[in-house]
Amino acid sequence: MVMTSAMLLVGCGSGTTVTTATTAAEGTTAAGATTAETTKGGDDQLFIGMAFQEMNNEYFVVMKEAFEEACNSIGAKYVYTDASHDVSKQISDVEDMVQQGIDILLLNPADSAGIESAVQYAHDAGVIVVCVDAQANGPVDSFVGSKNYDAGYLAGMQMVKDLNGEGDVAILDGIAVTPILDRVSGFKDAVATAPGIKIVDTQNGKQERDVALTVVENMLQANPTIKAIFSVNDTGSMGALAAIQGAASDVLLYSVDGSPEAVKAVAEGGNFKATSAQYPRDQVRIGLGMALAKYWGATVVPTEVPIDVTLITKENASGFAW
Repeated sequence: MVMTSAMLLVGCGSGTTVTTATTAAEGTTAAGATTAETTKGGDDQLFIGMAFQEMNNEYFVVMKEAFEEACNSIGAKYVYTDASHDVSKQISDVEDMVQQGIDILLLNPADSAGIESAVQYAHDAGVIVVCVDAQANGPVDSFVGSKNYDAGYLAGMQMVKDLNGEGDVAILDGIAVTPILDRVSGFKDAVATAPGIKIVDTQNGKQERDVALTVVENMLQANPTIKAIFSVNDTGSMGALAAIQGAASDVLLYSVDGSPEAVKAVAEGGNFKATSAQYPRDQVRIGLGMALAKYWGATVVPTEVPIDVTLITKENASGFAW
């Protein structure tokens, strides 16, 4: 019955009215939730929630857009929240969505371990939980995310190639969630293939442009021998690029995400040499697909769906977009 109703709603999208509340960043909702509710559909209308670790990053904004598009395409009611990297807030967000009566939760955890109680709470309430981009502890039904180890490894191998296997390098790190840890691990394994490359500094840029700018300025002053920097994400890398350019340095830059701004910088052929691109829209679409399969009674749903990444260099940057 639910599946039939969802299919009918797809064909009747013109009869749907959507009202969107203001976002948490504007401070007008106590739980930090943005809700889009369909005014028609009945009591058995599918209700989907998505909890984001942050929205101050174009990568997650694109995910949010894909989430809204997917929900609208099946006539579902939906709600999403922004934890701003605060796991305590995200736990509260998830609990609030469960109390609102969501059927499905797409979770982008702010802290893989810290969010476990919220995952358990949702599971105990009969909500299907699918993690997107980062895995979480607890009874998760499925996980869809990029091959983050590969992302770090590809960027690292490109650095090795560009440096001809010689030179001091540094890591612009981020928050300790599984995707970031995997990227750093992949990068380290790549540079380990070149005995002439030495990692001389690792600093946390918190994946934020302004923080990364200051961190890299200090990094370059403290380590004048640095030849290249690996950033764990593109938002941080843009701050790093500003610091490199501000110092009139020839330090090379490598990153992960494939954001439009980073791809443009790579295409220009300056200090920014490569970014390992992810596919945020696909992660959300596939994640929701896994959840719907489970919701509609599938007994065999993959517990993990790894998504390939693509190394973007000057040679292929012009043809890439999220």
